[in-house]
Amino acid sequence: MKKTPKNTMQIHQMTVGQFEQLFPTEEACKSYLAANRWQDTVTCPRCGFDKVWALESRPFHWVCKQCSVEGYRFSVLVGTIFENTNKPLRQWFRVMHMMLTSKKGISALQVYRVMGFGSYNTALLMCNKIRVALGNVEFKQLVGYVEVDETFVGGKAKNRHKNKRGGPGGTGSAGGTGGHGKQIVVGAVQRKGNVVAKVINSLDGQTLLQFVRKAVSHKVSLVSTDERRGYNALDGEFPHGSVDHWHGEYVHGNVHTNTIEGFWSMVKRGIIGTFHKVSAKYLPLYVNEFQFRYNNRMNADIFGAAIKAC
Repeated sequence: MKKTPKNTMQIHQMTVGQFEQLFPTEEACKSYLAANRWQDTVTCPRCGFDKVWALESRPFHWVCKQCSVEGYRFSVLVGTIFENTNKPLRQWFRVMHMMLTSKKGISALQVYRVMGFGSYNTALLMCNKIRVALGNVEFKQLVGYVEVDETFVGGKAKNRHKNKRGGPGGTGSAGGTGGHGKQIVVGAVQRKGNVVAKVINSLDGQTLLQFVRKAVSHKVSLVSTDERRGYNALDGEFPHGSVDHWHGEYVHGNVHTNTIEGFWSMVKRGIIGTFHKVSAKYLPLYVNEFQFRYNNRMNADIFGAAIKAC
């Protein structure tokens, strides 16, 4: 049985020189991955057995005798997004670092240009795999003062043909000229804390209530929303207060949605300014990325947190 050495190096806004110093070789990257993945003791990714044997002839490879009599062989990449990749781990680390240190994100096209990959699809696939991993981070339900709000992501209604702009505003899927045909993203943020965001199909009361039930603890002090009628479903189950934006009310005592609207502003600036457009199919992955960066904005080791999620 072999224990992996602890790696206490914290990474946040690394310069190119710092990256080169910390990850000069593939072996350095694999060592960092193993240290962040298993901390002290290597465990089998198939059965979780912690008495595995290192293969001296093949660094970063182990054998688990618990899985089969012949022994199950695995490497440090097995069970991660890096498994079966034909790209060096060092390139994956570079791409991940670029994504995490860009406040508004970095497009796959820019990654393709910087990294010199053979095709744009290679960069897009790598970025999307990383986004999937960033969405796998466990979260604790929000407590204290929480704000819940929704936003619409997609093309502007004025750019659509007149007969496709939709009718006057409403409370349906994405009713109104501002939301018709767009994707709905609902979010909840704990003031001075984390955010939880999710793409949904409807703004009806039951959908919003289900989202809040999963994201927000019943020990919450206050849930602040705007005047949308779908949020009335929270009454009686959560301490709920609302502000009427339609009539120019934005703050009423402790009730406001300024924090979550600030998060939406960052998401919109990233999508419009960096990605330009995001398809409905991949929007949840981009939401994962923005959520992870926001929740780790004060984390000195955001890179290590991302590696653990992979």
